[in-house]
Amino acid sequence: MSLIKIIEIMAILVGAFSGFIEARRKRMDLVGVFTVAFITAFGGGTMRDLLLDKRPLFWVTHQEYAILIFFLALMAAPLIRTLRQVVSERMIVIADAIGLGLFSIAGVASALDAHMPIFIASMMGVITGIFGGVLRDIVCNEVPMVFRDGKPYAICAFIGSWMFLLLKKYGASPDFALWSSAMAITVMRLASWALDLRIMR
Repeated sequence: MSLIKIIEIMAILVGAFSGFIEARRKRMDLVGVFTVAFITAFGGGTMRDLLLDKRPLFWVTHQEYAILIFFLALMAAPLIRTLRQVVSERMIVIADAIGLGLFSIAGVASALDAHMPIFIASMMGVITGIFGGVLRDIVCNEVPMVFRDGKPYAICAFIGSWMFLLLKKYGASPDFALWSSAMAITVMRLASWALDLRIMR
């Protein structure tokens, strides 16, 4: 299995986890938990594939991803119900930050594989990174986190995407470029949240 596939699977799992948490916070039933987890896990990648005109969509080609989310939803609902008292905004922010890093770099790599120009590839990284969370928050009747907390959410994805592109351009190993860029995005997002750094006050 290629490294980018491993990163994509990890991103899907983290995205689904943040969807599980938010759905349970909203006291949704099993159908709601699965739906929110599904759109969080696959929303960004679906938008990326549509913009890149890639058919079939990645989760259609790999139905095992959708099956995995289904079975995780069955297990996650009672587990998160039990742990509801420790489910907080902090957990969602951490899951979001990890997902942002993984999804963004997977998006850039996918765009490069489709022979997109580098600026377009960086934008595909941002879209892949943020769109699942945007859909999750809309379905949960929230203003999307990327639009409301004032912290550099999409900017972190943009910077990390360019870090990946530059590392590849200057000969860094693919593994190092992938993991270091994804980690940089996650760390930047968590630091901006912990230090309350804002684009606008």
